[in-house]
Amino acid sequence: MDGGLLPDEPVPIRLMNTVWADRTGVHDALGTPRELRAWLAAAYPREQVRGADLDRFRALRDALRRIAALLTADTRPAAASTTRSARQAVAELNRAAALAPTYPQLTLSGGQLRGTRTGPATPADRLLSTIAAEAVDLFTGDSGATIRACHAPGCVLYFRQDHPRREWCSAACGNRARVARHYERHRRTPP
Repeated sequence: MDGGLLPDEPVPIRLMNTVWADRTGVHDALGTPRELRAWLAAAYPREQVRGADLDRFRALRDALRRIAALLTADTRPAAASTTRSARQAVAELNRAAALAPTYPQLTLSGGQLRGTRTGPATPADRLLSTIAAEAVDLFTGDSGATIRACHAPGCVLYFRQDHPRREWCSAACGNRARVARHYERHRRTPP
């Protein structure tokens, strides 16, 4: 499993979901600088970061998970964030968002005009700021009301509920939840 799970989710949710679980426990898909670079390459193919930036991305991820837990009233112990309070999480998110002020630039390439955003910040600062800004929009916009915690057995992921009947992050989690309910009903029924 990797941090690419649920690729249709917004980048802040994909970053939150780099913490994942299976039968052996909870795992971190951003355990090494190499894993961070691979995850970022999938989300932002043109950007490069240094291994030293790993702790900063993990801190933002943890803050996002804490805020998502607040929004969804998520109390799953395995999904718990190491950020103790929502205030600390909001402060971390705001710090990341303020890292890289950017400005629009017009470029001419091959006879085509293109708009880009640039600024004096490092690539890591730009990415942290971009993800944090997307998270602010996600948490406070209409999408904030659709963020859900997956309550399938053993799952620690978050997702955006894009359909009213969607209850789990994936079909596999839905199947696990249905099997667990079936097992529980039949286990209690005397023979």
